Amino acid sequence: MSDPDRLPNQHCSTRARRDERGEGVISAAIAVLVMAFLGVAMWIAFSGTLSTAVKHVNNQVSCVTGVSPGGSPSSQGC
Repeated sequence: MSDPDRLPNQHCSTRARRDERGEGVISAAIAVLVMAFLGVAMWIAFSGTLSTAVKHVNNQVSCVTGVSPGGSPSSQGC
């Protein structure tokens, strides 16, 4: 019934090795998700900063030229 060449705990170590086969794939998937969330957060921050910068640039251009970005005379105080 028993195999004399096999140690009693050999079956358990083989099972443990099989359970760890997907660890690298799972870790890579988690890393990809983290990088995706960081990319989205950076894009949101960049987009907000860019829209604020555009408003400030338009304001400064209208102050210098006396014309608003739409082409009408500027009524904003500089």
